[in-house]
Amino acid sequence: MLIDLSDVLASESREVTAQVPLELAGFNSRMGSFPVVEKSPAAFTFTNIEPHKARISGKATLVFQACCDRCLTEVPLSLELSFDRIVVSPDGEQEDEDDQGFMEGSQLNAEAFVYDEIMGNWPVKILCREDCKGICPECGQNLNMGDCGCDTFVPDPRMAVIQDIFNGNKEV
Repeated sequence: MLIDLSDVLASESREVTAQVPLELAGFNSRMGSFPVVEKSPAAFTFTNIEPHKARISGKATLVFQACCDRCLTEVPLSLELSFDRIVVSPDGEQEDEDDQGFMEGSQLNAEAFVYDEIMGNWPVKILCREDCKGICPECGQNLNMGDCGCDTFVPDPRMAVIQDIFNGNKEV
């Protein structure tokens, strides 16, 4: 959805608020594809701060369907987006053009703006809980459900030579 900001960018001390329903169905990135399960309308406040410059502030809440990075259990991932950015009109001096990929002339592409905010706020690791034990490397059982009984002993590689002596694989 495009929101026209020409009035805000041209009028001194002008402030406009808007509730924008998001059409975003999912978030796709190199980490995977995450469908949106729940979303709230994005609440925007546009404020003129100086000629040809406006502040965009507001918030939105989105819930994604994701998998835990340790045990692969599906978990809801809730993102509370709170944003505060400065945009420049096409007539004004732009300091960093790459930062305004969500602007089309003097119009704000709300979907692209929210997508950009999701990219900046996406967690590094998604966990079902802080103390997630993950899965067994031998049998693949979810260790949060219980111990599987597999031998998970990993010998110290620095002691491999001594282990070979005890196993009789090497002559002394």
